Amino acid sequence: MDGGIQVLLVEDNPAEVRLTREAFAESKVPHTLFVVTDGEQASEYLFRRGRFLEVGLPDLILLDLNLPKKNGCEVLREIKASPDLAMIPVIVVTNSQSPDDVEQVYRLFANCYLVKPPDIDDFFEMVKRIVEFWWQTAMLPNGRNGLPPKKGTL
Repeated sequence: MDGGIQVLLVEDNPAEVRLTREAFAESKVPHTLFVVTDGEQASEYLFRRGRFLEVGLPDLILLDLNLPKKNGCEVLREIKASPDLAMIPVIVVTNSQSPDDVEQVYRLFANCYLVKPPDIDDFFEMVKRIVEFWWQTAMLPNGRNGLPPKKGTL
């Protein structure tokens, strides 16, 4: 979708993928949501390998920690070590409330650590707030967001 935000969701739980899709749709933010279901697929997507040769880079990454094949911290480490990927905001969205996980994720330069609420409605609202914040409030490095163009300087 031209002008919209490109989001990579790295999530292995089909129910959470569905809820995330619904929250994005309800937010009315122009977007394209790409989904991969394990850490190896995330790496292949981001480094454009295998079946992902033609994909573009996302503007935002939503990353679960507990993934098959390669965990979220390993994926995060690869992202932040790559000059081509390091500036992409990575939001870790996980069930873990472990202080060790929180510390490790921030040491790996994640932009945010969010714990998935157990209530479906709360999860849905959290995803909508993520989308709206990164589209309407934050400035993305590539300039693709919903902020009005600057009219001048102060």
